[in-house]
Amino acid sequence: MKTLKSTRLWSAALILLSACITSAQAQDFPPKKPVSLVVGFAAGGAADTAARLIAKKLSENIGQSVIVDNRAGAGGNIAHAYVANAATDGSVLLFGSVGPLTIAPHLMKLNYDPVRDLAPITMGVNFPNVLVVHAGVKVKTLAEFVALAKKKPGSLDFASTGPASASHLAGELFNVQAGIDTVHIPYKGGAPAMQDLLGERVAAYYSTPSTAGPFIESGKLVALATTGLTRPAFMPNVPTIAESGYPGFNATNWYAFVGPAKTPKVILDRWNLELVKVLNAPDVREQLLKHGLTPMPGTRDELARYIASESATWGRVIKARKITAE
Repeated sequence: MKTLKSTRLWSAALILLSACITSAQAQDFPPKKPVSLVVGFAAGGAADTAARLIAKKLSENIGQSVIVDNRAGAGGNIAHAYVANAATDGSVLLFGSVGPLTIAPHLMKLNYDPVRDLAPITMGVNFPNVLVVHAGVKVKTLAEFVALAKKKPGSLDFASTGPASASHLAGELFNVQAGIDTVHIPYKGGAPAMQDLLGERVAAYYSTPSTAGPFIESGKLVALATTGLTRPAFMPNVPTIAESGYPGFNATNWYAFVGPAKTPKVILDRWNLELVKVLNAPDVREQLLKHGLTPMPGTRDELARYIASESATWGRVIKARKITAE
């Protein structure tokens, strides 16, 4: 009886201790110092724009400064490596991206492991690319593009913002699913890629809608399809690749919130709560949609499953198309 009584007392003590620890951790939120929201790209791009809109609202909600910290370089890998080794008190968050989280691990040796060293918090925003061709290609639909590619294998090429970029992988995924062999032409960014497309030095480009939009409206470019599962609100008349005969095709750009893996669960859960609240705020949602960015708040588990699914997809494409980082 004494042993049983002692066991019960010990169990009660452990429960009380656990509750005290959890309570203490919860009181550490928000962090007592300014929060750093790390972005792996330079100021002015889609990731930076979204991060600043979200950071402003987040700061208002939690009563603490949230500062966007741009750490550009290596396709976002510098920022991801930094956060993987950052403070675990909840003061450092990362606006992570598809490349470093799901593509880079299949292509190069990293000094961090996206799964082991970074903890999912919530999906942030996503947006599709749009497959566009210049008028000289003389195709109006995706079916015509595929037919031309099959008639003359290797005769059509497509631009990307660089090797293993989202625009590159979208083209290679379509090569696999459509059974065609369009040739990848990498550029150092979206501006030179678009310049050569308009100059008819390359046939196609999986462009961001915001970049391609004005040229589609002017008739200089023809929009064949978007790369997400559903038509974006800002391009309702352009079909998706998925609905054009390739069910399930999905190759979107996305940014998600993650933190250092050793951050206490109670703090990660609280960040999920606060970030989901911001992403669901009507004013934030409206501003993001104006920039062609769709808010996608969700649970931590949903983000973990999505990252795993994306990693598996891009791993298969990289292997099938023999893609390298150079």
